[in-house]
Amino acid sequence: MSKPLLATLKGERHERRPIWLMRQAGRYLPEYRALRAEKGGFLDLVNDSDAAAEVTIQPLRRFGFDAAILFSDILIVPSAMGQDLRFGAGEGPELKPALIDHALGALEAVPARLEPVYATVRKVAAQLEPQTTFLGFAGSPWTVATYMVAGHGSKDQAETRRFAYRDPKAFAEIIAAIIDVTVDYLVGQFAAGVDAVQLFDSWSGSLSPQQFETWVIEPNRSIVDRLRARVPDATIIGFPKGAGAKLVAYAQGTGIDALGLDETLDPAWADAVLPPELPVQGNLDPLALVTGGEALDVAIDRVIAAFPERPHVFNLGHGIVQDTPIAHVEALVARVRG
Repeated sequence: MSKPLLATLKGERHERRPIWLMRQAGRYLPEYRALRAEKGGFLDLVNDSDAAAEVTIQPLRRFGFDAAILFSDILIVPSAMGQDLRFGAGEGPELKPALIDHALGALEAVPARLEPVYATVRKVAAQLEPQTTFLGFAGSPWTVATYMVAGHGSKDQAETRRFAYRDPKAFAEIIAAIIDVTVDYLVGQFAAGVDAVQLFDSWSGSLSPQQFETWVIEPNRSIVDRLRARVPDATIIGFPKGAGAKLVAYAQGTGIDALGLDETLDPAWADAVLPPELPVQGNLDPLALVTGGEALDVAIDRVIAAFPERPHVFNLGHGIVQDTPIAHVEALVARVRG
């Protein structure tokens, strides 16, 4: 049986648009909250492959999405590179030692930290229906580096941007190391059973055009080229959140198979300026989904109308919000599927 979502990412058009949602496995689902309360913290869930596989599959049982997205986190890569990763209760991630004041060489790699993820992939792949696409993922080097350098998340990534300007050689070494581990990590995900992967560049919007070329386009191109050298049929989605007008250069320069669009972009503009055959994914505003009703219907229809001829995977422009009502997700799926 064919996988409609995977076929769409490869350039086919389907009368019924495939759909999945970023962060579809997570906090808006009561069954997720119950399992997390039982297992403990976020990393406890990620590193328990039975639990992580269950979380990955939960939204498929409820909504019948066309894809499962691996339940994990982009910071598994810096953890495998030797940083200590913690998620405090009610807080964001913390990575130690922060590379703003420690040398990259001070880290001692712990590749075994990737093994629970591969185990999760194998468990999920064994349970999915044949028509369901299984998506793996990794953070793109710039976004991962912002956490590794600062040791935490930030609103404007200023510490890392300054570091990259002040010492581009040292920062390039960090980026190169992230690329090496990320390629191995994605190869491992494909070997374990994913059908395609998404590269999340969540903080690409904070960069100037020159920095965007250097720290977003070039590193992602390197990952795409090296991954395809080892997995020739690898299907890769690029998601440079906040790229705006730089999206065209990203699409042309990285070699990705499909392009994720965030909610700030006019989908009709994207359809007009992107390469004609490039599949796209997105880009419903997550807050329209929270609101529901007529506002949601109008927003859904606008996204669908923007891509009359282009291969299109329906998705949000970013991750689903924690207080999203289940009934609104059900209404979304019903409307997209007609």
